[in-house]
Amino acid sequence: MSFANDVRAAFRRGDNEGVSRSANAEVRRARAAGDPAGEVEALYALARVAIRGGELLRAQELATAALAVATRAGDRRLEERPRHVLAAVARLSGDYARARDLYLASIALNETLGQRETVNAEYHNLAFMELHLGNIDRARELFADSRARVFREGYRSFVPYLGVAAAALASAEHDHPRAARMVGFTARAFNAMGQVPDPDDALELSHVRNAAVAALGETRFDSEYARGAAMSAEQAVGPRESHLADTRRAVAERSREDREGDGGAGREGL
Repeated sequence: MSFANDVRAAFRRGDNEGVSRSANAEVRRARAAGDPAGEVEALYALARVAIRGGELLRAQELATAALAVATRAGDRRLEERPRHVLAAVARLSGDYARARDLYLASIALNETLGQRETVNAEYHNLAFMELHLGNIDRARELFADSRARVFREGYRSFVPYLGVAAAALASAEHDHPRAARMVGFTARAFNAMGQVPDPDDALELSHVRNAAVAALGETRFDSEYARGAAMSAEQAVGPRESHLADTRRAVAERSREDREGDGGAGREGL
């Protein structure tokens, strides 16, 4: 296994100490050997660990250093991961407008490089920025497009992230029972792959969990969580389930409009 594959796998398992140890050794080796690709990958790995530890300024410094190495090397492919980290730093800092711009730039770069699976992942991240900026319809559209690509192209390793998206969207729509189920599904999906969520997705899940527990109470939350944990990917986030969710949302919106209409007529009559 290459250094890049090995260190990325270790990070996904949550082995921060192992990642830091091997990445620092790789930085020294790569600089001595004049290997920009190795140096960029190692700095990227260290930046991810810094993000997970809440050291956003340190992560930005490391990603900026990695981007400088990539730029000097003249290889745009090496720029991709550092640019992704800089977008994540902006996102976790709460600067969603800047993060949106950076994710759009990352999408454009990955499209140029022909990296379709990474393009899909960055659209997933872009959807969260739209959600945080209050553009829920646009976020819903982007999440749906990403979900369709995952099932159409067979990006099975991305399925847990579909759960994160479904949980966040349900929470934004105040469907806390479904949000709790999607948190349960997502936890099981990551566990089945022997992985933990990336820091930004972990933060999204934490917000969803807190909102659902506050709305439902611990007992109801635990019940819905268990239901979600027992779902298959197709049941939780597959195309049919998404269609049913859209139908439920449309019915709820029509019901609310009807109630508001009745209330409006009554007030006018007074």
